[in-house]
Amino acid sequence: MEASVLLLLAVLLSLFLFLVRNHAKVHGHLPPGPRPLPLLGNLLQMDRGGLLKWFIQLQEKHGNVFTVHLGPRPVVVLCGTKTIREALVDHAEAFSGRGTIAAVQPIVQDYGLVLANGERWKTLRQFSLATMREFGMGKRSVEERMKEEARCLVEELKTYHGAPLDPTFIFQCIPANIICSIVFGERFDYTDHQFLRLLELIHQTFTLFFFFIIG
Repeated sequence: MEASVLLLLAVLLSLFLFLVRNHAKVHGHLPPGPRPLPLLGNLLQMDRGGLLKWFIQLQEKHGNVFTVHLGPRPVVVLCGTKTIREALVDHAEAFSGRGTIAAVQPIVQDYGLVLANGERWKTLRQFSLATMREFGMGKRSVEERMKEEARCLVEELKTYHGAPLDPTFIFQCIPANIICSIVFGERFDYTDHQFLRLLELIHQTFTLFFFFIIG
């Protein structure tokens, strides 16, 4: 029994040392950052206030370019307008790719304009632009739809008879209705239940997404 326990401990210790050694090798070729733990990376060091707050703290300590480990995966973070511009503009070809987001990867599977990458992204972008042009993007027909929505907005504001109001919801409806008009060929009333449900689902989706990103 004791021999088997010692053997198990020896295997676990060897695995731990192997992971630590591999982390050290990978980290040696990357920008500085907080020291990661095997398998967990820097997950235990994250600020509960959200990733954005934590990244600002790391920027003050390590500079505008630093490395964090989200689990076993190293991620290089760029902070500051000048640094990001240098990467995305001056070295656009090298930084044109997109990283995968583990939480949504099983769902999107590298499809979609936002999360696609490489040749697939280029193909989807070309197809989307061609399709939107067929729907009228850049043509006078889209301008007419925008004018129509503007007229509906004026009529909606008139119903308040000058009383104070929070226009946030109405201004969210405007671009959504223009897109619906282009894609579906019709707009929806600001009180339409299906339209309101669609806006609610979109809002919840983005709220959950940005909650995991910035807390």
